[in-house]
Amino acid sequence: MTQNLVIQSLAPLSDAHYKPLLALARGARVVPIDAHALRIEDANPAQRPDIDAYCGTHALDFAFVDAGRTLGDFGLVVMDMDSTLITIECIDEIADFCGLKAEVAAITEASMRGEIRDFNESLTRRVALLAGLDAQALERVYEERLRLSPGAESMLAGAKAAGLKTLLVSGGFTFFTERLKARLGLDFAHANTLEIVDGKLTGKVLGEIVNADVKARLLRDTCAALGIAPSRAIAMGDGSNDLKMMAEAGLSVAFHAKPVVREAATVAFDHVGLDGLLRLF
Repeated sequence: MTQNLVIQSLAPLSDAHYKPLLALARGARVVPIDAHALRIEDANPAQRPDIDAYCGTHALDFAFVDAGRTLGDFGLVVMDMDSTLITIECIDEIADFCGLKAEVAAITEASMRGEIRDFNESLTRRVALLAGLDAQALERVYEERLRLSPGAESMLAGAKAAGLKTLLVSGGFTFFTERLKARLGLDFAHANTLEIVDGKLTGKVLGEIVNADVKARLLRDTCAALGIAPSRAIAMGDGSNDLKMMAEAGLSVAFHAKPVVREAATVAFDHVGLDGLLRLF
């Protein structure tokens, strides 16, 4: 199948990019998408290493996309929450309120890089450190620190306009996913539930932990409920806990992701926002 090459940049693209990229891609023509993106039609995927090198040098994101494919060909977009839909890792910010951010963040980072294989153990260890913390800290994290990633609202609006349903699935906490679901008008949301007794965190998680296997299952189950194949799902994530759900999807997007995720994904956005998804089609 003929493929197009989509190039995106935070800074406006110039004519200086057009000729070298067209030559590297061995494509038929350059079609501007907007000031920050262009499409090279009938590009040669075998040129990926050279294009990767050029884009790395010039802070550009690139993706090979089947010609003629549209966003409306998909039926579901699935997003991780922490460091994907939002800019923070909620558990690290919660830990800051009890002076343990550095310790918890180190475990989070190692887990997302895939260095801690057992996500359940990683989460259990981190949550245990929060025992005794006033639950009001959760509200403060949401109000004072949680910010949407660049392009999040535009991406969601575009996906909804194309008829896609939206699923937020997180190894984080329902306190945040439920608020984001209501705020952004998401169709589905799943995450872990923190146990709170007498207004304090107990240091425990209630019920099944949303790990990599559960994320993948939730993608499959949601697709089944919608009557679509997983190949019609788009999965977006940044950490190793997202790899299995990304492998289930027809299109996977590594968003400002760890190297292991970037290498496994269909598309990687290292520079542009989540709305880069809309420019692929």
